Amino acid sequence: MLKRYIGDRAFYRMVLMVAVPIMVQNAITNFVSLLDNIMIGQVGTVQMTGVAIANQLIFVFNLCIFGAISGAGIFGAQFYGKQDMDGVRHTFRFKLLVCIGITVLAILLFISAGDQLIGVYLKGEGALEDAVASLHYGREYLMISLVGMVPFAVVQAYSGTLRETGETVLPMKASLVAVLVNLVLNYILIFGHFGFPQLGAAGAAIATVISRFVECFIVIRWTNRNVELFPYVVGLYSSFFVPGNLVKQIIRKGTPLLVNESLWATGVAVLNQCYSIRSLDVVAAVNITSTVWNVFSCVYLAMGSAIGILVGRELGAGRFENAKDTARKMIVFSGGSAILVGGLLVAISGLYPMLYNTTPFIRGLATSFIRVTAILMPAYSLTNAFYFTLRAGGKTGVTFLFDSCYVWCISIPTAYILSRYTALPIVALYFCCQGLEIFKSIIGYIMVKKGLWIHNIVSEEKQT
Repeated sequence: MLKRYIGDRAFYRMVLMVAVPIMVQNAITNFVSLLDNIMIGQVGTVQMTGVAIANQLIFVFNLCIFGAISGAGIFGAQFYGKQDMDGVRHTFRFKLLVCIGITVLAILLFISAGDQLIGVYLKGEGALEDAVASLHYGREYLMISLVGMVPFAVVQAYSGTLRETGETVLPMKASLVAVLVNLVLNYILIFGHFGFPQLGAAGAAIATVISRFVECFIVIRWTNRNVELFPYVVGLYSSFFVPGNLVKQIIRKGTPLLVNESLWATGVAVLNQCYSIRSLDVVAAVNITSTVWNVFSCVYLAMGSAIGILVGRELGAGRFENAKDTARKMIVFSGGSAILVGGLLVAISGLYPMLYNTTPFIRGLATSFIRVTAILMPAYSLTNAFYFTLRAGGKTGVTFLFDSCYVWCISIPTAYILSRYTALPIVALYFCCQGLEIFKSIIGYIMVKKGLWIHNIVSEEKQT
Protein backbone atom coordinates (compact mmCIF):
# COMPACT_ATOMS: atom_id res chain seq x y z
CA MET A 1 0.00 0.00 0.00
CA LEU A 2 2.80 2.43 0.88
CA LYS A 3 4.63 1.70 -2.38
CA ARG A 4 1.46 2.58 -4.24
CA TYR A 5 1.42 6.13 -2.85
CA ILE A 6 5.05 6.78 -1.88
CA GLY A 7 7.93 6.65 -4.35
CA ASP A 8 11.57 5.74 -3.90
CA ARG A 9 14.51 8.13 -3.72
CA ALA A 10 14.99 8.11 -7.47
CA PHE A 11 11.37 9.13 -7.97
CA TYR A 12 11.56 12.09 -5.60
CA ARG A 13 14.93 13.12 -7.03
CA MET A 14 13.30 13.28 -10.47
CA VAL A 15 10.32 15.23 -9.11
CA LEU A 16 12.45 17.72 -7.22
CA MET A 17 14.74 18.32 -10.20
CA VAL A 18 11.70 19.60 -12.06
CA ALA A 19 9.76 21.18 -9.20
CA VAL A 20 12.49 22.93 -7.18
CA PRO A 21 13.71 25.34 -9.90
CA ILE A 22 10.10 26.30 -10.65
CA MET A 23 9.46 26.64 -6.93
CA VAL A 24 12.54 28.79 -6.39
CA GLN A 25 11.75 30.99 -9.38
CA ASN A 26 8.18 31.59 -8.24
CA ALA A 27 9.24 32.04 -4.62
CA ILE A 28 11.87 34.61 -5.52
CA THR A 29 9.47 36.53 -7.73
CA ASN A 30 6.73 36.52 -5.11
CA PHE A 31 9.15 37.33 -2.32
CA VAL A 32 10.20 40.48 -4.11
CA SER A 33 6.55 41.30 -4.70
CA LEU A 34 6.14 40.87 -0.95
CA LEU A 35 9.04 43.23 -0.24
CA ASP A 36 7.65 45.62 -2.86
CA ASN A 37 4.31 45.52 -1.06
CA ILE A 38 5.89 46.07 2.34
CA MET A 39 7.88 49.03 1.02
CA ILE A 40 4.76 50.64 -0.39
CA GLY A 41 2.98 49.77 2.86
CA GLN A 42 5.63 51.77 4.68
CA VAL A 43 4.65 54.84 2.64
CA GLY A 44 1.02 54.53 3.69
CA THR A 45 -2.19 52.49 3.57
CA VAL A 46 -3.76 54.57 0.79
CA GLN A 47 -0.89 53.97 -1.64
CA MET A 48 -0.80 50.30 -0.70
CA THR A 49 -4.54 49.98 -1.40
CA GLY A 50 -4.26 51.63 -4.82
CA VAL A 51 -1.36 49.42 -5.87
CA ALA A 52 -3.13 46.32 -4.55
CA ILE A 53 -6.18 47.02 -6.69
CA ALA A 54 -4.04 47.67 -9.79
CA ASN A 55 -2.17 44.43 -9.17
CA GLN A 56 -5.50 42.60 -8.94
CA LEU A 57 -6.24 43.71 -12.51
CA ILE A 58 -2.73 42.82 -13.67
CA PHE A 59 -3.21 39.41 -12.04
CA VAL A 60 -6.13 38.75 -14.39
CA PHE A 61 -3.90 39.60 -17.36
CA ASN A 62 -1.12 37.34 -16.07
CA LEU A 63 -3.51 34.41 -15.75
CA CYS A 64 -4.86 35.03 -19.26
CA ILE A 65 -1.30 34.71 -20.59
CA PHE A 66 -0.80 31.57 -18.52
CA GLY A 67 -4.00 30.10 -19.89
CA ALA A 68 -3.04 31.01 -23.46
CA ILE A 69 0.26 29.10 -23.31
CA SER A 70 -1.12 26.20 -21.29
CA GLY A 71 -3.06 24.65 -24.15
CA ALA A 72 -0.03 24.68 -26.44
CA GLY A 73 2.07 23.56 -23.49
CA ILE A 74 0.19 20.27 -23.25
CA PHE A 75 1.20 19.55 -26.84
CA GLY A 76 4.74 20.83 -26.26
CA ALA A 77 5.35 18.43 -23.36
CA GLN A 78 3.95 15.48 -25.26
CA PHE A 79 5.81 16.38 -28.48
CA TYR A 80 9.02 16.51 -26.48
CA GLY A 81 8.25 13.14 -24.90
CA LYS A 82 7.90 11.85 -28.47
CA GLN A 83 11.15 13.69 -29.49
CA ASP A 84 9.28 15.62 -32.20
CA MET A 85 11.21 18.92 -32.39
CA ASP A 86 9.13 20.25 -35.28
CA GLY A 87 6.06 19.88 -33.11
CA VAL A 88 7.75 21.71 -30.22
CA ARG A 89 8.81 24.53 -32.57
CA HIS A 90 5.29 24.98 -33.93
CA THR A 91 3.74 25.09 -30.45
CA PHE A 92 6.38 27.65 -29.43
CA ARG A 93 5.43 29.92 -32.34
CA PHE A 94 1.77 29.57 -31.48
CA LYS A 95 2.46 30.70 -27.91
CA LEU A 96 4.35 33.80 -29.04
CA LEU A 97 1.62 34.89 -31.44
CA VAL A 98 -1.22 34.37 -28.97
CA CYS A 99 0.63 36.08 -26.11
CA ILE A 100 1.31 39.20 -28.17
CA GLY A 101 -2.32 39.33 -29.28
CA ILE A 102 -3.65 39.08 -25.73
CA THR A 103 -1.20 41.72 -24.52
CA VAL A 104 -2.35 44.25 -27.12
CA LEU A 105 -6.00 43.67 -26.17
CA ALA A 106 -5.22 44.00 -22.45
CA ILE A 107 -3.34 47.28 -22.91
CA LEU A 108 -6.23 48.76 -24.90
CA LEU A 109 -8.70 47.64 -22.21
CA PHE A 110 -6.72 49.09 -19.30
CA ILE A 111 -6.14 52.39 -21.09
CA SER A 112 -9.82 52.82 -21.93
CA ALA A 113 -11.44 51.43 -18.77
CA GLY A 114 -8.75 51.37 -16.08
CA ASP A 115 -10.38 53.99 -13.84
CA GLN A 116 -13.75 52.24 -13.89
CA LEU A 117 -12.19 48.86 -13.06
CA ILE A 118 -10.23 50.30 -10.13
CA GLY A 119 -13.29 52.18 -8.89
CA VAL A 120 -15.26 48.96 -8.48
CA TYR A 121 -13.06 48.13 -5.45
CA LEU A 122 -13.56 51.51 -3.77
CA LYS A 123 -17.24 51.29 -2.92
CA GLY A 124 -16.88 50.01 0.63
CA GLU A 125 -17.03 52.01 3.84
CA GLY A 126 -14.23 54.54 4.33
CA ALA A 127 -13.31 58.20 3.90
CA LEU A 128 -14.04 59.65 0.46
CA GLU A 129 -10.63 61.31 0.27
CA ASP A 130 -8.97 57.92 0.86
CA ALA A 131 -10.94 56.40 -2.01
CA VAL A 132 -9.99 59.27 -4.34
CA ALA A 133 -6.31 58.98 -3.39
CA SER A 134 -6.37 55.18 -3.86
CA LEU A 135 -7.84 55.65 -7.32
CA HIS A 136 -5.06 58.08 -8.22
CA TYR A 137 -2.25 55.81 -7.05
CA GLY A 138 -3.85 52.73 -8.60
CA ARG A 139 -4.24 54.45 -11.99
CA GLU A 140 -0.65 55.73 -11.86
CA TYR A 141 0.72 52.27 -11.08
CA LEU A 142 -1.40 50.54 -13.72
CA MET A 143 -0.52 52.91 -16.59
CA ILE A 144 3.23 52.54 -15.98
CA SER A 145 2.90 48.74 -15.63
CA LEU A 146 1.39 48.47 -19.11
CA VAL A 147 4.90 48.97 -20.58
CA GLY A 148 6.12 45.76 -18.92
CA MET A 149 3.32 43.56 -20.23
CA VAL A 150 5.00 42.77 -23.57
CA PRO A 151 8.29 41.44 -22.11
CA PHE A 152 6.30 39.53 -19.48
CA ALA A 153 4.21 37.80 -22.17
CA VAL A 154 7.27 36.88 -24.26
CA VAL A 155 9.10 35.47 -21.23
CA GLN A 156 6.13 33.27 -20.36
CA ALA A 157 6.12 31.79 -23.87
CA TYR A 158 9.85 31.06 -23.65
CA SER A 159 9.86 29.82 -20.05
CA GLY A 160 6.90 27.53 -20.62
CA THR A 161 8.59 25.85 -23.59
CA LEU A 162 11.91 25.55 -21.76
CA ARG A 163 10.25 23.84 -18.80
CA GLU A 164 8.29 21.47 -21.01
CA THR A 165 11.55 20.37 -22.62
CA GLY A 166 13.42 19.83 -19.35
CA GLU A 167 15.15 23.21 -18.84
CA THR A 168 13.91 24.65 -15.57
CA VAL A 169 17.14 26.28 -14.33
CA LEU A 170 17.45 29.08 -16.93
CA PRO A 171 14.03 30.63 -16.18
CA MET A 172 14.91 30.46 -12.49
CA LYS A 173 18.26 32.25 -13.00
CA ALA A 174 16.71 34.93 -15.21
CA SER A 175 13.98 35.47 -12.65
CA LEU A 176 16.56 35.77 -9.88
CA VAL A 177 18.48 38.50 -11.74
CA ALA A 178 15.24 40.34 -12.52
CA VAL A 179 14.16 40.12 -8.91
CA LEU A 180 17.43 41.60 -7.66
CA VAL A 181 17.10 44.44 -10.17
CA ASN A 182 13.53 45.01 -9.04
CA LEU A 183 14.47 44.99 -5.37
CA VAL A 184 17.31 47.49 -5.75
CA LEU A 185 15.24 49.83 -7.91
CA ASN A 186 12.30 49.57 -5.51
CA TYR A 187 14.53 50.76 -2.68
CA ILE A 188 15.87 53.63 -4.77
CA LEU A 189 12.70 54.81 -6.48
CA ILE A 190 9.99 54.24 -3.84
CA PHE A 191 11.86 56.06 -1.07
CA GLY A 192 14.04 58.39 -3.18
CA HIS A 193 17.56 57.24 -2.24
CA PHE A 194 20.88 58.15 -3.95
CA GLY A 195 19.56 61.46 -5.24
CA PHE A 196 16.49 60.05 -6.98
CA PRO A 197 13.06 61.56 -6.28
CA GLN A 198 10.68 59.74 -3.91
CA LEU A 199 8.15 58.27 -6.36
CA GLY A 200 6.16 55.90 -4.10
CA ALA A 201 3.75 53.73 -6.11
CA ALA A 202 5.06 55.06 -9.44
CA GLY A 203 8.59 54.08 -8.44
CA ALA A 204 7.47 50.54 -7.71
CA ALA A 205 5.86 50.29 -11.14
CA ILE A 206 8.96 51.64 -12.91
CA ALA A 207 11.18 49.15 -11.08
CA THR A 208 8.92 46.26 -12.09
CA VAL A 209 8.89 47.30 -15.76
CA ILE A 210 12.69 47.54 -15.93
CA SER A 211 13.08 44.12 -14.29
CA ARG A 212 10.67 42.61 -16.85
CA PHE A 213 12.89 43.79 -19.72
CA VAL A 214 16.02 42.48 -17.99
CA GLU A 215 14.45 39.03 -17.54
CA CYS A 216 13.22 38.98 -21.14
CA PHE A 217 16.67 39.86 -22.51
CA ILE A 218 18.41 37.11 -20.51
CA VAL A 219 15.96 34.35 -21.47
CA ILE A 220 15.83 35.18 -25.19
CA ARG A 221 19.57 35.71 -25.59
CA TRP A 222 20.62 32.55 -23.73
CA THR A 223 18.04 30.31 -25.38
CA ASN A 224 18.80 31.42 -28.93
CA ARG A 225 22.57 31.18 -28.39
CA ASN A 226 22.37 27.53 -27.27
CA VAL A 227 20.71 25.85 -30.23
CA GLU A 228 22.54 22.59 -29.52
CA LEU A 229 20.57 22.31 -26.28
CA PHE A 230 17.33 23.59 -27.77
CA PRO A 231 17.18 22.47 -31.42
CA TYR A 232 13.57 23.58 -31.68
CA VAL A 233 14.63 27.26 -31.71
CA VAL A 234 16.45 26.76 -35.03
CA GLY A 235 14.33 28.57 -37.61
CA LEU A 236 11.87 29.69 -34.96
CA TYR A 237 11.63 33.17 -36.46
CA SER A 238 12.24 32.19 -40.08
CA SER A 239 8.47 32.34 -40.45
CA PHE A 240 5.41 32.46 -38.26
CA PHE A 241 3.84 29.43 -39.92
CA VAL A 242 2.01 26.97 -37.69
CA PRO A 243 0.32 23.97 -39.35
CA GLY A 244 -3.43 24.49 -39.63
CA ASN A 245 -4.20 21.05 -38.23
CA LEU A 246 -2.09 21.73 -35.14
CA VAL A 247 -3.68 25.16 -34.70
CA LYS A 248 -7.10 23.53 -34.72
CA GLN A 249 -6.02 20.95 -32.14
CA ILE A 250 -4.45 23.55 -29.86
CA ILE A 251 -7.48 25.81 -30.12
CA ARG A 252 -9.79 22.88 -29.44
CA LYS A 253 -7.79 21.78 -26.41
CA GLY A 254 -6.44 25.17 -25.38
CA THR A 255 -9.48 27.42 -25.63
CA PRO A 256 -11.09 25.87 -22.53
CA LEU A 257 -7.81 26.51 -20.68
CA LEU A 258 -7.61 30.12 -21.83
CA VAL A 259 -11.24 30.72 -20.95
CA ASN A 260 -10.77 28.84 -17.69
CA GLU A 261 -7.73 30.83 -16.54
CA SER A 262 -9.37 34.09 -17.60
CA LEU A 263 -12.63 33.32 -15.83
CA TRP A 264 -10.85 31.94 -12.77
CA ALA A 265 -8.65 35.03 -12.41
CA THR A 266 -11.64 37.28 -13.00
CA GLY A 267 -13.53 35.21 -10.45
CA VAL A 268 -10.83 35.79 -7.84
CA ALA A 269 -11.02 39.51 -8.61
CA VAL A 270 -14.81 39.43 -8.18
CA LEU A 271 -14.46 37.54 -4.88
CA ASN A 272 -12.09 40.20 -3.58
CA GLN A 273 -14.52 42.86 -4.74
CA CYS A 274 -17.23 41.15 -2.69
CA TYR A 275 -14.97 41.31 0.35
CA SER A 276 -14.20 44.99 -0.38
CA ILE A 277 -17.91 45.85 -0.03
CA ARG A 278 -17.47 45.64 3.74
CA SER A 279 -14.80 48.39 3.91
CA LEU A 280 -11.59 49.78 2.46
CA ASP A 281 -9.82 48.26 5.48
CA VAL A 282 -10.71 44.82 4.15
CA VAL A 283 -9.05 45.68 0.81
CA ALA A 284 -5.81 46.46 2.65
CA ALA A 285 -6.03 43.32 4.83
CA VAL A 286 -6.70 41.05 1.84
CA ASN A 287 -3.73 42.62 0.06
CA ILE A 288 -1.43 41.89 3.01
CA THR A 289 -2.73 38.32 3.10
CA SER A 290 -2.33 37.68 -0.62
CA THR A 291 1.30 38.80 -0.75
CA VAL A 292 2.49 36.38 1.93
CA TRP A 293 0.16 33.66 0.63
CA ASN A 294 1.75 33.93 -2.83
CA VAL A 295 5.18 33.19 -1.34
CA PHE A 296 4.06 30.14 0.63
CA SER A 297 1.82 28.75 -2.11
CA CYS A 298 4.81 28.46 -4.46
CA VAL A 299 5.45 24.96 -3.14
CA TYR A 300 2.17 23.40 -4.18
CA LEU A 301 1.94 25.48 -7.38
CA ALA A 302 5.36 24.20 -8.46
CA MET A 303 4.27 20.66 -7.67
CA GLY A 304 1.27 21.15 -9.94
CA SER A 305 3.48 22.36 -12.79
CA ALA A 306 5.78 19.38 -12.25
CA ILE A 307 2.79 17.03 -12.43
CA GLY A 308 1.77 18.55 -15.76
CA ILE A 309 5.29 18.17 -17.19
CA LEU A 310 6.18 14.69 -15.90
CA VAL A 311 2.78 13.10 -16.43
CA GLY A 312 2.54 14.76 -19.85
CA ARG A 313 5.85 13.21 -20.90
CA GLU A 314 4.75 9.74 -19.82
CA LEU A 315 1.47 10.10 -21.70
CA GLY A 316 3.25 11.39 -24.80
CA ALA A 317 5.57 8.38 -24.72
CA GLY A 318 2.57 6.03 -24.38
CA ARG A 319 3.56 4.83 -20.89
CA PHE A 320 0.10 5.01 -19.37
CA GLU A 321 0.74 2.91 -16.27
CA ASN A 322 3.79 5.02 -15.45
CA ALA A 323 1.67 8.14 -15.92
CA LYS A 324 -0.94 6.87 -13.43
CA ASP A 325 1.73 5.89 -10.92
CA THR A 326 3.54 9.23 -11.27
CA ALA A 327 0.35 11.22 -10.85
CA ARG A 328 -0.80 9.28 -7.80
CA LYS A 329 2.49 9.64 -5.94
CA MET A 330 2.92 13.29 -6.83
CA ILE A 331 -0.59 14.15 -5.66
CA VAL A 332 0.15 12.59 -2.27
CA PHE A 333 3.51 14.36 -2.11
CA SER A 334 1.89 17.70 -2.96
CA GLY A 335 -0.77 17.31 -0.26
CA GLY A 336 1.76 16.30 2.38
CA SER A 337 4.09 19.20 1.64
CA ALA A 338 1.16 21.63 1.87
CA ILE A 339 0.45 20.51 5.44
CA LEU A 340 4.00 21.45 6.46
CA VAL A 341 3.96 24.77 4.61
CA GLY A 342 0.55 25.63 6.04
CA GLY A 343 1.93 25.07 9.54
CA LEU A 344 4.76 27.52 8.86
CA LEU A 345 2.26 30.09 7.58
CA VAL A 346 0.23 29.81 10.78
CA ALA A 347 3.41 30.35 12.79
CA ILE A 348 4.18 33.71 11.14
CA SER A 349 0.58 34.88 10.77
CA GLY A 350 0.73 37.23 13.75
CA LEU A 351 4.18 38.63 12.95
CA TYR A 352 4.01 39.42 9.25
CA PRO A 353 1.26 42.13 9.37
CA MET A 354 3.38 44.05 11.91
CA LEU A 355 5.74 44.97 9.04
CA TYR A 356 3.12 47.33 7.57
CA ASN A 357 2.62 50.97 8.51
CA THR A 358 -1.12 50.62 8.96
CA THR A 359 -3.78 50.47 11.68
CA PRO A 360 -4.01 47.73 14.36
CA PHE A 361 -7.46 46.82 13.04
CA ILE A 362 -6.11 46.08 9.55
CA ARG A 363 -3.23 44.09 11.02
CA GLY A 364 -5.69 42.01 13.06
CA LEU A 365 -7.86 41.31 10.03
CA ALA A 366 -4.82 40.28 8.01
CA THR A 367 -3.68 37.89 10.75
CA SER A 368 -7.07 36.18 10.76
CA PHE A 369 -7.19 35.94 6.96
CA ILE A 370 -3.68 34.45 6.83
CA ARG A 371 -4.65 31.76 9.34
CA VAL A 372 -7.73 30.85 7.32
CA THR A 373 -5.68 30.39 4.15
CA ALA A 374 -3.01 28.42 6.01
CA ILE A 375 -5.55 25.96 7.40
CA LEU A 376 -7.02 25.45 3.94
CA MET A 377 -3.68 25.10 2.13
CA PRO A 378 -3.84 21.26 1.87
CA ALA A 379 -7.21 21.54 0.12
CA TYR A 380 -5.81 24.11 -2.32
CA SER A 381 -2.78 21.90 -2.94
CA LEU A 382 -4.85 18.83 -3.75
CA THR A 383 -7.17 20.81 -6.01
CA ASN A 384 -4.17 22.16 -7.90
CA ALA A 385 -2.65 18.67 -8.25
CA PHE A 386 -5.92 17.22 -9.56
CA TYR A 387 -6.25 20.12 -12.01
CA PHE A 388 -2.80 19.58 -13.55
CA THR A 389 -3.32 15.82 -13.71
CA LEU A 390 -6.52 16.27 -15.70
CA ARG A 391 -4.86 18.89 -17.89
CA ALA A 392 -1.83 16.72 -18.69
CA GLY A 393 -4.08 14.32 -20.61
CA GLY A 394 -5.72 17.11 -22.59
CA LYS A 395 -9.03 17.01 -20.70
CA THR A 396 -9.33 20.78 -20.85
CA GLY A 397 -13.12 20.78 -21.09
CA VAL A 398 -13.28 18.88 -17.81
CA THR A 399 -10.79 21.25 -16.15
CA PHE A 400 -12.92 24.18 -17.30
CA LEU A 401 -15.97 22.75 -15.52
CA PHE A 402 -13.87 21.79 -12.51
CA ASP A 403 -12.11 25.11 -12.06
CA SER A 404 -13.72 28.32 -13.30
CA CYS A 405 -17.29 27.01 -13.44
CA TYR A 406 -17.00 26.06 -9.78
CA VAL A 407 -15.78 29.56 -8.89
CA TRP A 408 -18.54 31.32 -10.83
CA CYS A 409 -21.39 28.95 -9.99
CA ILE A 410 -20.56 28.23 -6.34
CA SER A 411 -17.93 30.54 -4.82
CA ILE A 412 -19.02 33.90 -6.26
CA PRO A 413 -22.77 33.53 -5.60
CA THR A 414 -21.92 32.50 -2.03
CA ALA A 415 -19.65 35.53 -1.53
CA TYR A 416 -22.13 37.88 -3.19
CA ILE A 417 -25.04 36.80 -0.99
CA LEU A 418 -23.07 36.67 2.26
CA SER A 419 -21.35 40.04 1.70
CA ARG A 420 -24.48 41.97 0.73
CA TYR A 421 -27.40 40.29 2.45
CA THR A 422 -26.03 39.10 5.78
CA ALA A 423 -24.33 40.70 8.78
CA LEU A 424 -21.81 37.84 8.99
CA PRO A 425 -18.48 39.12 10.36
CA ILE A 426 -15.90 39.51 7.60
CA VAL A 427 -13.55 36.82 8.95
CA ALA A 428 -16.37 34.27 9.11
CA LEU A 429 -17.50 35.34 5.63
CA TYR A 430 -13.95 34.92 4.32
CA PHE A 431 -13.69 31.44 5.86
CA CYS A 432 -17.02 30.32 4.38
CA CYS A 433 -16.03 31.42 0.88
CA GLN A 434 -12.47 30.09 0.96
CA GLY A 435 -13.58 26.87 2.64
CA LEU A 436 -15.54 25.88 -0.46
CA GLU A 437 -12.18 24.67 -1.80
CA ILE A 438 -12.62 21.52 0.33
CA PHE A 439 -15.62 20.41 -1.70
CA LYS A 440 -13.80 21.27 -4.91
CA SER A 441 -10.88 19.01 -3.97
CA ILE A 442 -13.31 16.13 -3.38
CA ILE A 443 -14.73 16.62 -6.87
CA GLY A 444 -11.19 16.67 -8.28
CA TYR A 445 -10.37 13.39 -6.57
CA ILE A 446 -13.40 11.72 -8.12
CA MET A 447 -12.49 12.99 -11.61
CA VAL A 448 -8.88 11.79 -11.40
CA LYS A 449 -9.94 8.46 -9.91
CA LYS A 450 -12.08 7.72 -12.98
CA GLY A 451 -8.95 7.83 -15.18
CA LEU A 452 -10.57 9.68 -18.08
CA TRP A 453 -7.47 11.91 -18.34
CA ILE A 454 -5.20 9.05 -19.46
CA HIS A 455 -4.79 9.98 -23.10
CA ASN A 456 -1.98 10.55 -25.64
CA ILE A 457 -2.99 13.58 -27.73
CA VAL A 458 0.04 13.48 -30.07
CA SER A 459 -0.11 9.78 -30.99
CA GLU A 460 -1.47 10.53 -34.45
CA GLU A 461 0.71 11.34 -37.43
CA LYS A 462 3.48 13.89 -37.04
CA GLN A 463 2.52 17.57 -37.41
CA THR A 464 4.56 19.28 -40.19
